[in-house]
Amino acid sequence: MENYIFWTFMLGILAVISVGAAVFLRAYLTGTAPSAILFRPKGERRLEVIDHTSVDSRRKLILIRRDDVEHLIMTGGPVDVVIETGIKSQGAFGHPAAEGSNEVAATPPPFRRAPFFGRKTDPAEPSEDPKF
Repeated sequence: MENYIFWTFMLGILAVISVGAAVFLRAYLTGTAPSAILFRPKGERRLEVIDHTSVDSRRKLILIRRDDVEHLIMTGGPVDVVIETGIKSQGAFGHPAAEGSNEVAATPPPFRRAPFFGRKTDPAEPSEDPKF
């Protein structure tokens, strides 16, 4: 029994040595580092989830982008449904001019609500009543 364990262990060591030799031989022949062969950078991602929202406790709407085309999908019900497909990507903030163009899109000014209870909304302005 010990003889089988010994030879199985030796076969595993021989397999590790042969894989290591193959990696170093390939690196030597191509002129790259062995770590570059083992740890290559990943390719560009083609699929991403843009937005999602819950419709109810079971169903979700998911907006997915694949190769600059967006698809709206509803999941979680008895059947997953593709609601809309082939939506052109709008770029940042939904402006078509924001992606791939040098034009500056006009953005609306930020919304500032009125002060309540006599407080000022701008923290840069000094307050009139001193705090103890």
